[in-house]
Amino acid sequence: MPEPLLKVVDLVKSFPVRKGFFGQKVERLIAVDNANLTLQPRETFGLVGESGCGKSTLGLTIMQLYAPTSGEVYFEGRNLAALKPDELRSARRRMQMIFQDPYASVDPRMTVEEIVREPMDV
Repeated sequence: MPEPLLKVVDLVKSFPVRKGFFGQKVERLIAVDNANLTLQPRETFGLVGESGCGKSTLGLTIMQLYAPTSGEVYFEGRNLAALKPDELRSARRRMQMIFQDPYASVDPRMTVEEIVREPMDV
């Protein structure tokens, strides 16, 4: 069997939430809890769930746009957390999240030309 294209092992992402008078008490909001998945080359993966259940957070954490609280993400056999910034940027060029809601993906205030040009400018 070929090496998985994407392998997610016990991925956790939580965010600190301040509560109490003057925000002195810090609790953790667990957005992704021990996610595991394996995606082979040429496979398609769809993630569905209720609004607010952590789908986007999982995708952003897999792409390392959010730093994982714990767990590991391997893309083409390489641990993404261990990559240097330029190596991670190169790996991200071969990854893509596709959002169901076009208004979450495309800014309706921009022209098509501006949308296409923006990644080139960055």
